Amino acid sequence: MRSVNPGADHDSHDHGQVVSHRRGRRLRVGAWKVAGDLPASFRYAAQGLAYGFASQRNFRIHVFTGLVVFGLGLWLGLSAERLALLVLTVAAVLVLELLNTATEAVVDLTIGRQFHPLARIAKDCAAAAVLVAALSSLMIALLLLAPPLWARLGL
Repeated sequence: MRSVNPGADHDSHDHGQVVSHRRGRRLRVGAWKVAGDLPASFRYAAQGLAYGFASQRNFRIHVFTGLVVFGLGLWLGLSAERLALLVLTVAAVLVLELLNTATEAVVDLTIGRQFHPLARIAKDCAAAAVLVAALSSLMIALLLLAPPLWARLGL
């Protein structure tokens, strides 16, 4: 298996940092794409969201489910605090889904099509983090939504 070291081609002697040509900033070696300003940072983040939505079926499922749950919470007249809890739990799932996607991309970039047990562990643990968050989010949604839903339906 080949070893990949992103900074191996760099001739830096200052312990992994280089000086940016913009405002004297210190950058990590290998940080090839750096936002020069705040709008650029938001554009990069939007590209990540768009990629996650376009390429990840589970991300789309979580977005749709989150919107349905939030709408149900509004319909049931949940308090702002309870709606905020729903938003936070859905956001946690979405964040972890994006981190899972990023982990998979970095692992694939590093090892290519080769198998490595550590790559499997990284991918499995990232996926497990999403699963734990999704199950926790489901439990929280049930605890917050079930009582007012049963009351509204007369059950």
